[in-house]
Amino acid sequence: MTEIRIFGVAGSLRRLSFNAALLNAAAELAPAGMHIDIGDIRHVPPYDDDVRAEAYPPEVEGLVGAMQRADGLLFVTPEYNRSIPGILKNAIDWASRRPDQPFDRKPVAIMGASRGVLGTIMANHHLRQILVYLNAQTLPGPEVLVGEAPKKFDADLKLVDEPTRAFVRAHLERLGELMADGRR
Repeated sequence: MTEIRIFGVAGSLRRLSFNAALLNAAAELAPAGMHIDIGDIRHVPPYDDDVRAEAYPPEVEGLVGAMQRADGLLFVTPEYNRSIPGILKNAIDWASRRPDQPFDRKPVAIMGASRGVLGTIMANHHLRQILVYLNAQTLPGPEVLVGEAPKKFDADLKLVDEPTRAFVRAHLERLGELMADGRR
């Protein structure tokens, strides 16, 4: 069986981000045969169509290349003002402007963590709206919305809550199944 390659990014720039920690946990919990490469969007410049018309910046080329080479994508996002962070939207905007944009029919999973009890429900919803427009194949629910994150991660930001770990693992298994169904 061929290994499934997932490219994942966290939508938070914070050094002690629960979302970056959740992405790391996903990489650790990925099922056999799945590998998650973790990307970094912090150096993607603000989207500027004048710049795009001249040439895609190297940071954008690297991001898009990693997305295109991956079998699937994983976005792990916090919720800012009931939506996704600008840095994540910016990266998606850049990648979507390519004639060979990497989202078309690409399987995508979404996760998020927050201090609040509702997790990242609105950010998840908004990100799904964006991805539907880009013709991505988003993994349907149940969604990974990790609420009350400080109770589920230890001081070193390791995901220690066993029910959450099991849920993340099951979500990734479902992503693998979605991808296998698409290959038949």
